[in-house]
Amino acid sequence: MTIKVGDALPKANFMTPTADGPAPISGDEVFKGKRVALFAVPGAFTPTCSAKHLPGFKAHAAELKAKGIDTIACVSVNDVFVMKAWAKDQDVEGQILMLADGNGEFTKAIGLEMDGSKFGMGSRSQRYSLVARDGVVEKLNVEAGGEFRVSAADYMLAQL
Repeated sequence: MTIKVGDALPKANFMTPTADGPAPISGDEVFKGKRVALFAVPGAFTPTCSAKHLPGFKAHAAELKAKGIDTIACVSVNDVFVMKAWAKDQDVEGQILMLADGNGEFTKAIGLEMDGSKFGMGSRSQRYSLVARDGVVEKLNVEAGGEFRVSAADYMLAQL
């Protein structure tokens, strides 16, 4: 079942790149007591994700924070090393929390996985964005297949 507005995010564990190397981070560490803008991409380094999705959140980071967002986080069904390389490539280290959902457990738990097998990608995340306050979904924007509109940073900003 797909998560919806008003639902609590499930317990989750991610990996995140740090200056000291890969580190585990729990969903509680990410969401508890905070208002978080989370966006998900089908894959790091993929065209729309690298050209529009992540750069949009980087460009609008100050405006999102001015509207009450404490943390901006990006999640992808990729390993932590890919997320670190992508953060470096996109110059977002220290600005956007990069969350590796390597086995897709969080993505499956919220019901937003997709089958990317026809592209050689296996199970991945649908493209979406959400705002969570203390781990409860306030806004949820799930893209239709092949679309990039409602999960964009400027769309989220207009919702706040």
